[in-house]
Amino acid sequence: MNRWSRYWRLSALERGLLWRALVLLPLTTLALRVLGFRRWYAALARLAPLRPSHAAKPSLSFSEQAQFTTRMVQAASREGLCRANCLGQSLSLWWLLRRQGIPSELRIGVRKADDGVAAHAWVEFAGAVLNDAQDVHQHYAAFDRAIVAAEVEPR
Repeated sequence: MNRWSRYWRLSALERGLLWRALVLLPLTTLALRVLGFRRWYAALARLAPLRPSHAAKPSLSFSEQAQFTTRMVQAASREGLCRANCLGQSLSLWWLLRRQGIPSELRIGVRKADDGVAAHAWVEFAGAVLNDAQDVHQHYAAFDRAIVAAEVEPR
C-alpha cells in the first residue's frame, strides 16, 4: 500500500497529529542546533504547560492516546522530510503528549561506547517506554530523575 492510501485511511485526528509531528520534527531539529537543548525544552514547556485534561479522543485512555501519538511521531519521522534523531523525536513526542494533557517523562541515558560515551533519549508514560524498546534501560543508564521543565528554565 502506498503512502497516500495509508494517509487517507487515517482518521481526521490521526492526520492532525501526523501534520503536527511533520512540522514539529524539523522545527525541533533546527531549534536544538540553534538554541540548544535547555532553551528549546524550556520554550516547549512554556508553550504547553501540563494541565490535567481528557484524552484528545474521548474513547481512548491516556495509555492508548500516548501509544497512538507515538505512532504518528514515528510515521512523521519515517515518512517526512526530517529524520530527527532520538532527542528530536522524543522532545516532539513529549510536547505533543503534554498538549493533550498526558503526563509523560523525557528520559536521557548514557552508555560507554568504543569512541567515548553514547547518549540516547526516549519518552516514558506511567513507567512504560513509548518510543523505544522496553529494555532500553538495560542498554543505557538513565539519569536518576526525568527531566523536569522547571529545572531547565533559562537564567
